[in-house]
Amino acid sequence: MTHSERVIKAINHQETDFTPYQIDLTQRAQERLTEYVGDPGFIQSMGCHIVGCWTGTREEIPGGFVRDHWGVTWNRTVDKDIGVVEGLVIPEPTLAGWKAPEVNVELLRERAQQAIDGAEDKFKIFSISFSMFERAWTLRGMENVLMDMITDPEFVHELLDAICEYNLKLIDIALEFPFDGIYFGDDWGQQSGTIMGPKFWREFIKPRMAKMYARAKGADKYVLQHSCGDIYEIFPDLVEIGLDVYNTFQPEIYDIAKVKREFGNDLSFWGGISTQQLLPYASPEEVQRVTREIMGIMGQGGGYIVAPTHSVPGDVPPENLVALIDVFKNQ
Repeated sequence: MTHSERVIKAINHQETDFTPYQIDLTQRAQERLTEYVGDPGFIQSMGCHIVGCWTGTREEIPGGFVRDHWGVTWNRTVDKDIGVVEGLVIPEPTLAGWKAPEVNVELLRERAQQAIDGAEDKFKIFSISFSMFERAWTLRGMENVLMDMITDPEFVHELLDAICEYNLKLIDIALEFPFDGIYFGDDWGQQSGTIMGPKFWREFIKPRMAKMYARAKGADKYVLQHSCGDIYEIFPDLVEIGLDVYNTFQPEIYDIAKVKREFGNDLSFWGGISTQQLLPYASPEEVQRVTREIMGIMGQGGGYIVAPTHSVPGDVPPENLVALIDVFKNQ
């Protein structure tokens, strides 16, 4: 069974020979792990099941800053992996004088082909980060967008429509290639509940996600959605509009057994191994024990891709990562 076949069986809620797994690392975590094991090829030998194509671009700016293809400036002197947004591209609730960027079709086709080449046995995803709410707030500021939902709803609809249309163009490019799924990244949750609340999520976010999901599902692609935080209250909505896989599935937030019982027939889950508590602070033995427990709960009847809940941060002890990888590879 190839890695791709194993992931597809899991998504289709079928038992697999073992639970498919994925580990994504931040730059610092990669450096620490490679130094710890003393093997530059260790990361490539982890046996991960998923390979992705990233659709963003960034221009380096002197002083530790980058500017993305939407014109957003990111300060990476604090957070070296993503950065912190500096300034506002859209300072007022109007799109006058602003338009979405042009899609760099040739660059995306080149990246898509590079992602696919040599990855025949992997589950291949085309990844659209900052796919709706996140893109809006990077342009306008999070507090501003949340207030605009109340005071200037037509502006928010107009902005989100522009983002959606851009993303649909990306999806159309992805559909030219043999990707297995389209992966949307868009954080909607906090430690308790959705950031904007279910009412505003349903008004502003849901219709656009439904449109993008439909474009992917119409081409027989799986739909995968990343959102950090607690989005339990909108799981039924996501099922309704066709979501196949939810990531990141944080155990600090969810009663994982309850969620598996309630939604395990309709959703598959990707994540579950805490980067917030378990991996940074537990012993290697505890990491292995808890990981096996979570896999036992979530892997019943398929529907599970075991993974850290986010790209592993640099504060995770490398011995804990080695312990985690050992469980994944020796199920």
